[in-house]
Amino acid sequence: MFLAHHPAPPLSDFVASIWLHEGPAAPHGKDRILPTGMIGLVINLQEDEIRTYDRETGRVERSRGAAVAGACSEYFVIDTAEQQWCMGVQFKAGGAFPFFGMPAVELQDAHVSLDALWGAEAVDLRDRLLAAPTPEARFRVVETALLERMARDPERHPAVRFALREFLQVPHARTVAEVTDQLGLSPRRFIQVFAEQVGLTPKLFCRVRRFHEVMRRVHQGGRIDWTEVALSCGYFDQAHFIRDFRAFSGLNPSAWLARRGEHLNHVPIVD
Repeated sequence: MFLAHHPAPPLSDFVASIWLHEGPAAPHGKDRILPTGMIGLVINLQEDEIRTYDRETGRVERSRGAAVAGACSEYFVIDTAEQQWCMGVQFKAGGAFPFFGMPAVELQDAHVSLDALWGAEAVDLRDRLLAAPTPEARFRVVETALLERMARDPERHPAVRFALREFLQVPHARTVAEVTDQLGLSPRRFIQVFAEQVGLTPKLFCRVRRFHEVMRRVHQGGRIDWTEVALSCGYFDQAHFIRDFRAFSGLNPSAWLARRGEHLNHVPIVD
């Protein structure tokens, strides 16, 4: 069972969805999670632990059963056993900063236990979710927790709001230089405020989102012309496309296509 709940304002300005998954363990033990440019919150209701794995050594890193996954510039590896019963929050681009009391860029490429940010409230949140009798009740619990943690002044910086609107246009997203020229901020100041609220620099965010758009188009099915997909998503040439694809996924496009899973940004790791 996978359910997604879309909250009402004011949360809808910052939260794309609150989701709940229940189901049997996957036959493979780990998933490669590819970057999306977004920040997420994951709560493991099956056990009070979240595990991620070092990409090179396989060394496990453990946190309590609720953790924030910062905006990523590379893939990371998770334990599929945790996906049997879990909930999460998918924040919109630039939507997480009102809830965690710190610049979003400090979470880049990191998994941070929620109790390090929320203290005892994180433990209480998981306990209340376990006690809630229905999925709808669990969604209300998460909404209430987010509203209680939302900053008093949650507005995005006007430059960030404008830039995100321009960068997220598909298929004709504008370049960082084109957007910066219209902001009235120095390039250095724009990079600072954007990274503080979004979690990545503007250039890196645009690269990740371009990669994500490639995956989205290919995931829809049908005949795949990699050259056409790459050019339509703004890559200069095939070498540029493959270089970015490897940087973000650790795979070349054909290998990703052969291994991809049911979910867009999950790639099963099969020994």
